[in-house]
Order: sequence, then structure tokens, then C-alpha cells
Amino acid sequence: MGLPLDHRPTLASHMINADPPDHARLRKACAGAFTARRMELLRERTQRLTEDRLAAIRERGHGDLVAELAYPLPIAIICDLIGIPEHAREEVHRWAMVIDSSDDSDNTKVAEATDALERLVTEVVAAKRNEPGTDLISDLIKQETEGKLTADEVVSTAFLVLIGGHETTVGLVATSALALLTHPEQAERARVDPKHRTAVIEETLRLHSPLQNATWRFPTRELEIGGRTMRPGDPILISLLAANRDPSAFDEPDTFRPGERDRTRKHIAFGLGPHICIGAALARIQGDVVVETLLRLLPDAKLAVPEDELRWWPSPITRGLYELPIELTRQPSAATG
Repeated sequence: MGLPLDHRPTLASHMINADPPDHARLRKACAGAFTARRMELLRERTQRLTEDRLAAIRERGHGDLVAELAYPLPIAIICDLIGIPEHAREEVHRWAMVIDSSDDSDNTKVAEATDALERLVTEVVAAKRNEPGTDLISDLIKQETEGKLTADEVVSTAFLVLIGGHETTVGLVATSALALLTHPEQAERARVDPKHRTAVIEETLRLHSPLQNATWRFPTRELEIGGRTMRPGDPILISLLAANRDPSAFDEPDTFRPGERDRTRKHIAFGLGPHICIGAALARIQGDVVVETLLRLLPDAKLAVPEDELRWWPSPITRGLYELPIELTRQPSAATG
């Protein structure tokens, strides 16, 4: 339950699998991709893409917010950040869907998708060595030439950012939209109050943590956790979703209550401590843009099917929806088609 399924150096040599001091070195290698200036540019790109996608749905009068927004938006943004060319993005989308939504019995499919994306990233890295740009992969290659990274670390870090940078945001975009569609009173508050819009996103992150379970951890000494004795080498899987629905931390943990929680109790959807998600700000930007634009452009959107008919991914890693069909109560005008 976790990627990659093997320990090949080109996939496993990244910050999640590293302890200090390598962890800090590998995390610092990505810092240039997540500057305030870069985030502002990506916000502008997110806004344009979101408006275009939702305008098409508005003109048609119905659509699927997963297929038409939750998937293509984060993939476009993370590919922009990394440096994946346009012609390869459909392949990224196809294999990403396999990785995101497979259950723990689909190891063959996940391995096939992992192999395909590793080949794609390796090819892009090779191309960037000859024609560098202003993207993350080009920056990582520069650091390799300076002796700060190995060739395996370049590919592995790019692969990690590609997978981690889209799959969680796919889940966040879909579940944020679902929250608005199923809680009209919260949607109305968020429409007029940007602070409540933020509260909606944070409560969605808590209730539907996009990363259900974090990566495996292994104690190096004997210790007790929750009344259980763990010995060196025992596998420990951290469940972020369980922590975010812990009744000892959150009242009515399975209820959507944005802005009503004890502010001293923070969700850990992006992790905690040194390994906290480096792309958390980018995910929040995309969530904010989607919520604001959805409320503005499609104020009359309704679920096209009963909520209990929606299908959730069976993945033990990520939480998301296969589809989120909507319809508009107002038909498109003649001016808009």
C-alpha cells in the first residue's frame, strides 16, 4: 500500500524515503519550484483553466466535475511546474488514473502504470539535459551538475512531485465541489465570504483527507504506540484520514462543519513536521480557485445523481471520486449557446 511498489533507485531516491541530512538536502532541491512568485503564476494559470472548463459545462448545461476539472486541472498545473511537455500529458492522465484509483489487489496494473510513468519522466529528464528550461526538472539537472544531487535523485524527485502533486489535488477538487453541492447553506456563505471559502477547503481536507494513509515507517528501537509494543523493523502505516476523524480531537468528526471547529485542533491532511507536504500551498491555491469559480460561474449546479450513488476510489492510499455528475437548473441562454 504505497508507491513505488519496488525500491529501484530511480523511484525510491526521494525526500519521503530519506532521513536527515539527506531529507533536508532533497527537500531544499525542490524549494525553487514553490516560491511565492511561482505560486502566483500558477494561480493565474489555474484560474484560466478552471474558468475555461466550467464555462464549457455551463454552456452545455451538464457535466462531470471529475473528468472535466478535477483530473485535467491538477495534471496541467503539475506538468507545467515539472516541465512535462504538452504532447505527453494525455499519457500522464491515463496512467495517473490507474495509480490513483486502484485497490490493493491491482498490483499488476499499478506496476504497469508506474513503469510507464517512470519511462516518461526518464525521457523528459534526458531531453531537458539537452534543452533545459525554467521548470523543476531543469533545475534539478543543474543541481546534479553541481554535485548536489545524483542522477537517480533527479528522476525520483521529479516522479514524486508528479504523482504527489496531482493525485491529492484531484481528490481535493472533487470533494470540495461535492461539499458545496451537498451543503447549499455553506455554499451560500462561501459565495459572499472569502474566509468561509477557506474554511470550506480546510474542513474538506479534514473530512476527506486526499491522502488516506501515508508511507510506511519502521521503528529503529522498541517503543509503545497505542498500547502496542512495536519492535525494530515492525511496519507502521500512518492513517491521516483516521487521525482527522479522531473523535477525541474533533467533535462530530464525520460531520461537515466548516468554521465551527476548535482552532487549536488542526487537521494533518498534509502531514506534520519535517515531512509536511511541500506542495500544500499549491494544492490550497487550486482548491480556492475552484471553489470560488464554481460558486461564481455555476451557482445553480446540482448533483445529477443521488449522493449515495457516487463511487469512491477503492484505493487504500488516496481518497477521491470516480465521477461527480452535475446539471444546471437554468438552461443555457441563446447568447451562450
